[in-house]
Amino acid sequence: MTSASAPTAVVVDGAYELAEGGRWIDGRYVYVDILSGRLFELRDHTDPATPAPRQLARLDVPLGAVAPVADRPGAWIAAAGTGIALLTADGALQWLDRPEDRTPAPSRMNDGVADPAGRFWAGSMAYDGTPGAGSLYRTDPDGTVVRVLDGLTIANGPAFTPDGTTLYLADTAVGTILRCRVDPLSGDLVAGPETFARLRDGEGSPDGMTVDEEGCLWVAMWGAGTVRRYHPDGHLLHSLAVPAPHPTSVCLHPGGNRLYVTTARHGVRNPTAASGAVLSVPVPFAGTEACSWRVGL
Repeated sequence: MTSASAPTAVVVDGAYELAEGGRWIDGRYVYVDILSGRLFELRDHTDPATPAPRQLARLDVPLGAVAPVADRPGAWIAAAGTGIALLTADGALQWLDRPEDRTPAPSRMNDGVADPAGRFWAGSMAYDGTPGAGSLYRTDPDGTVVRVLDGLTIANGPAFTPDGTTLYLADTAVGTILRCRVDPLSGDLVAGPETFARLRDGEGSPDGMTVDEEGCLWVAMWGAGTVRRYHPDGHLLHSLAVPAPHPTSVCLHPGGNRLYVTTARHGVRNPTAASGAVLSVPVPFAGTEACSWRVGL
């Protein structure tokens, strides 16, 4: 395992309370500020003078993550409030289901991602962190929302391998990264969840994740100010320090050589300019474009 501290640039000095869900979509970096319900985009750039992000939407409920809707420009599927909704280009919200309305502890949706087959996966959590109150949901192309796993605490960072057969899921509160085998045709879990990695005290808590072109898993480590890269066999390859204690999500530019990291000011006693910012770190690895939710397939 190698540790490093690469030169880090503040791309967006947003002072976000809880920025997360960074994805590369159609030549732009898209992310959310969960608690304020806002969705932003940052267009690709090479000029050191950083352009301001553009706000795409603001909801009256927390916004955990989005994925684009295939063949519907400007439309998103969103893990928001207590469920899953469609967000149109004009800002209208159409609920598909609100399963967290039916849970005993007041809860909200958290991070989410679309898989290569066109399904949308998103986790949930109780506001007070009630152990076992979180779930993982899958939204199929017909709009049906299915609970896939329960008994989680803070379901976070779902990430898929490029072939769609492996799902990684973090349970942040218990310091565990899970791995499941997925049938790409049905979306059913065919194996797992198994423990891929278990973090020790002082190593931070796994948050947002992504898989690079080599199949390695990148993990934002909440509370530790680091980003980790794991080999598919579970071996820790790299640990990269960032100048913010609470990194929340990671996104690799498809063209390579750039890692975007969202961060949070939430829970930081003495925040710096990097706390709650979007950071950019040079890395010799490439990611992939975010997948879309393919309605109607």
